[in-house]
Amino acid sequence: MADRAALEELVRLQGAHVRGLKEQKASAEQIEEEVTKLLKLKAQLGQDEGKQKFVLKTPKGTRDYSPRQMAVREKVFDVIIRCFKRHGAEVIDTPVFELKETLTGKYGEDSKLIYDLKDQGGELLSLRYDLTVPFARYLAMNKLTNIKRYHIAKVYRRDNPAMTRGRYREFYQCDFDIAGQFDPMIPDAECLKIMCEILSSLQIGNFLVKVNDRRILDGMFAVCGVPDSKFRTICSSVDKLDKVSWEEVKNEMVGEKGLAPEVADRIGDYVQQHGGVSLVEQLLQDPKLSQNKQALEGLGDLKLLFEYLILFGIDDKISFDLSLARGLDYYTGVIYEAVLLQMPTQAGEEPLGVGSIAAGGRYDGLVGMFDPKGRKVPCVGLSIGVERIFSIVEQRLEASEEKVRTTETQVLVASAQKKLLEERLKLVSELWDAGIKAELLYKKNPKLLNQLQYCEEAGIPLVAIIGEQELKDGVIKLRSVASREEVDVRREDLVEEIRRRTNQPLSIC
Repeated sequence: MADRAALEELVRLQGAHVRGLKEQKASAEQIEEEVTKLLKLKAQLGQDEGKQKFVLKTPKGTRDYSPRQMAVREKVFDVIIRCFKRHGAEVIDTPVFELKETLTGKYGEDSKLIYDLKDQGGELLSLRYDLTVPFARYLAMNKLTNIKRYHIAKVYRRDNPAMTRGRYREFYQCDFDIAGQFDPMIPDAECLKIMCEILSSLQIGNFLVKVNDRRILDGMFAVCGVPDSKFRTICSSVDKLDKVSWEEVKNEMVGEKGLAPEVADRIGDYVQQHGGVSLVEQLLQDPKLSQNKQALEGLGDLKLLFEYLILFGIDDKISFDLSLARGLDYYTGVIYEAVLLQMPTQAGEEPLGVGSIAAGGRYDGLVGMFDPKGRKVPCVGLSIGVERIFSIVEQRLEASEEKVRTTETQVLVASAQKKLLEERLKLVSELWDAGIKAELLYKKNPKLLNQLQYCEEAGIPLVAIIGEQELKDGVIKLRSVASREEVDVRREDLVEEIRRRTNQPLSIC
């Protein structure tokens, strides 16, 4: 008993320590480490009682989804997949884990976020970080040089989660990519068109797609005096400009990454500019940038891209933004990122971005990294940030208290009297065989009121009621739950009548 008392005291002290860390707003890693110690101590207490105690929770950065949440997710996925298919994409799938060497060195500073798995029989494996690198491996392995594909699957990142903002450690990505050698900017323009189509269809609010080019960035760094060895790390700093001020980014460049202050100032003159095709034309005349071959190529392609975006009717949604950097190492050309806009609070203010909801770009060298002969397959693609979108839609539904149907049942087969279970089973089977989504209550003699109440709660629009008189007359009483109107329908006409009444397009959410 003395040992148990000592253990209980350790649990109490460790619990107080964790609470203290939370009050002091210590780092998430430190809190997580101390919580793990607390759980181990509690587990030992449980073992002393003859049974192990454990905390019922999902791992950090993950969550369960209720039927209501899944209904919303399915509708969002449906909008995205219909758009991908409308643009002629095929679908593929790849393993959830890859050889560690496949993923190593492709994500720049984000490589530290990759989940490594324990050695299970000679292969060093990691959970996939995104769907793009596995796609490049798939192309190289199968010697494919031309494909338009989409892939929707879970990816894993050992990130600090922010659940309310849709940032998790396990989450879905919805990717669309065009691989192959084509004329400049036509596939890139289609990717931006797809992004705009999907975000407009989801009706989540006003958005803006920022566009830049890695060649312009690299050219800009070169003319500003950034050493070649620092291009990627400075690029990673610039990529934070959507979250923090220029002063903070400059301090990181100079203080942490050793860049000369005057070089950082020259970068600042460029990266704080944004606009449309007129900015592209202005930079083509820039005395420094116009002398850099890489930057000139990037600006030329962006000018052509804007011509196609005007033809697609989406140029008003696009902004050329020199601060957009996209931290991933594999991008080689055009890059883009869609942000949801918060409406201005005061007249004349510019709208503020409230988070990235889609992104992508051109990565012409990635497949060549996997090909034994280094053969390149040019690729361009986009990824829809569905978790962020789900969070926005869920918050909106919570605020509106709108009812969301979690099933697609078209009709409930009910009975008005007792001893009609056999007839209900026969009828529901006929409906299932005809492709009608139907249910019945799992009771021999349910009360009619309970059956109608179930329809109200589940949002089932129709009730097919069987009674002794209906059986004699060869009809089924079809009741509309919303209007309570009832009509007799000949049994042989029932399927067609149900289809006619429920043939309504699904709303997005």
